[in-house]
Amino acid sequence: MSISLSQILNLVGKVDDSPGIETPRERFRKFLTENINDIGQVRDYIEECLRNTGDQYHRALQDLVNYLGNFLGFQVKYGRYQGVKGDIGFDGLWLSKNHFNFIIEVKTTEVYTVKTSTLIGYIDQMISEKIIPSWDKALGLYVIGKPDPDVHNLENSINAEKRNQQLRIISVEALLSLAEMMNEYDVNHEDILAFLLPSGPTIDPIVTLMSRLVAQKTTETIEKEDEIEISNEVVNYWLTPVKADENRTAEDVIKILVGQEKIYAFGERTPGRKHIKPGDWICFYATTNGIVAHAQVDSYPEKMSHPKVKNPDKYPWVFHLKNTNLYLDKPVILDELLRSKLSAFKNRDLKRSWAWFVQATSRINKDDFNILTRR
Repeated sequence: MSISLSQILNLVGKVDDSPGIETPRERFRKFLTENINDIGQVRDYIEECLRNTGDQYHRALQDLVNYLGNFLGFQVKYGRYQGVKGDIGFDGLWLSKNHFNFIIEVKTTEVYTVKTSTLIGYIDQMISEKIIPSWDKALGLYVIGKPDPDVHNLENSINAEKRNQQLRIISVEALLSLAEMMNEYDVNHEDILAFLLPSGPTIDPIVTLMSRLVAQKTTETIEKEDEIEISNEVVNYWLTPVKADENRTAEDVIKILVGQEKIYAFGERTPGRKHIKPGDWICFYATTNGIVAHAQVDSYPEKMSHPKVKNPDKYPWVFHLKNTNLYLDKPVILDELLRSKLSAFKNRDLKRSWAWFVQATSRINKDDFNILTRR
């Protein structure tokens, strides 16, 4: 039986910085250690945090991000939820196998201004108190729950202050993708360190690239093994993930392209691009949120440039839609209960990583489509 994060938080009580081994925070962390053994469960709880507001969820998110560090091969020390005078207020401390220290700062959103001097100060103080050896073995890592495409203040501050070798930024989604790759593929702790220590301040691009390649390979393998034959006479059903672009959230992209323009666009190598056709149905997954729209395909993809499609060189294949339905404020959440109803997850461990299902465009059956779109 699946138990939601809200149920767990109600059972453990109000999590705060009260000391002791039987406090709500310690009960929550103990629950994670003893019961949450798969990335898919961590993703479920993190997404639940991001869908809700309030201190309980913000603090649970901080603990879940830290708990995720264990899946990446780090030795994790939990930090405080709130800073107090006389105590270092870092959110988490991750020690790698090569004794490199990552000082974690978890932010639900980038909407509010983040002062890099705060995290720099934590690290300076930790070095002064010999908690960590030096800046040569330390890096501050901001983990952002909901990156805002319109807000680049944090990244701009890191660049302007020339802190590129001291501070990094990664989204929770990208961090989950790293953990999933390490859990499911031949990716080790040293590979993870290589991802977290790139030349630029933002880690997402390389993680997103690898996630897409892995997902495409997985989809191609599944289709080959199942010997899927796509007929022009048969209505096919598709699921496609939508990510934020440089200036718009995933939901904004769907609202503009699907809702207003009645179009969508695929890239050259988007799985299914050569097979999608008029009469098919397609649903849209907003990353870390859920299925938020579906529509019927009204034309074959045509290579063209559309003014509303960002990066038309990357997504040149445009097709028209009809019978569009948007439910951006009431997404279909891919929690464990819903996954148990999908034939795509038949004979699969529902608690394990499930991002493979939403990381690349894929063909699904009619029953799964109806469940995902509440039809």
